Amino acid sequence: MSDIEVRTGQAPPAHTREAFSQRFRARFFDPAFRAEDEAIARLEEIAWQGYCGARKSPVKRQAGAGFADPGFELSVEWLDTRDRLLAAQRRWSEPATRSRILVINGATRNDGTCPGEMAKSFRLAQIARATLDGGDVEVDLLDLSRLASDYDRHIHPCKGCVSTAMPLCHWPCSCYPNHELSQVNDWMAEIYERWVAAHGVLLVTPTHWYTTSSPLKLMMDRLVCADGGNPDPTTTGGKDPKQAKALELAGWPYPQHLAGRAYGVIVHGDVAGVEGNRRALCDWLDWMGLIDAGPTSRLDRYIGYYEPYATSHAALDRDEAVQEEARNAARALLQAVGELRAGRLSAPGRDLARPRPK
Repeated sequence: MSDIEVRTGQAPPAHTREAFSQRFRARFFDPAFRAEDEAIARLEEIAWQGYCGARKSPVKRQAGAGFADPGFELSVEWLDTRDRLLAAQRRWSEPATRSRILVINGATRNDGTCPGEMAKSFRLAQIARATLDGGDVEVDLLDLSRLASDYDRHIHPCKGCVSTAMPLCHWPCSCYPNHELSQVNDWMAEIYERWVAAHGVLLVTPTHWYTTSSPLKLMMDRLVCADGGNPDPTTTGGKDPKQAKALELAGWPYPQHLAGRAYGVIVHGDVAGVEGNRRALCDWLDWMGLIDAGPTSRLDRYIGYYEPYATSHAALDRDEAVQEEARNAARALLQAVGELRAGRLSAPGRDLARPRPK
């Protein structure tokens, strides 16, 4: 391990006390907080000490049985998320468990925030959900627009640990919460569990600048740990890049934690980019080992092509064909999940050894 090099020198210097104070107090700009300035100052000092002391995970406990180093201390928040994922995976694998389909609305827009109007993606997701409700499955709707309308809800960005070494990318992600940097209220802990519990996933998204929406891309990037992620952070000493590099170079299996689930994709747009967007999403899901539900489940369509944004919902009202295509995508996924769980649907080649895993 002595010849492994870790490149450093990019990170900026730590904030000064003054700069930290400006950042911290920005959340208390509302004059209604002025009566509590002394209390805010006390909280600021605690936060400053946490920042100076790099208290990313202030509450830890020993990893315990099942880890390579049972005595290594891990975040209690990470351990709780891990336990919920293990329980969800057990339920998923039991034949008696009722099938579960996760429907994801990838649009940022909703009528609870600045746009003042719901998204067409949400309407299409609801159309698909109503179709799925007719089958013998549980339907879970994940509405990513809540990132824009909920108080202090976040999907923090992927930090790219995988590009240093795959084992440094932990499953589930251990980069958050980071209390030192106030990177908390990360939604992904819950979202990981919802993906693991699903036997099928249906993505519904608009096209933004030739690609997918911001919240959906944030979620996608944070799911990198599902494709090759390390379920045991004690093997890398937590976040030690040198240990992680050595572990990868010794031979890493790249476990696919979400493989074997079925998927469908519905992409829409108004001018350009729907086909590339749909293809990228399908390629991503294929790469993670999910199984597509056939051509009917992979939809890209224009709604109100080159028409005004102001009448786009009316265009969707008129386009009864695309509404029925959304129902068909849901029906195809429903069928795929049933056949997959009955052992009648497989992905040829999925058990073959990959000569160049990544």
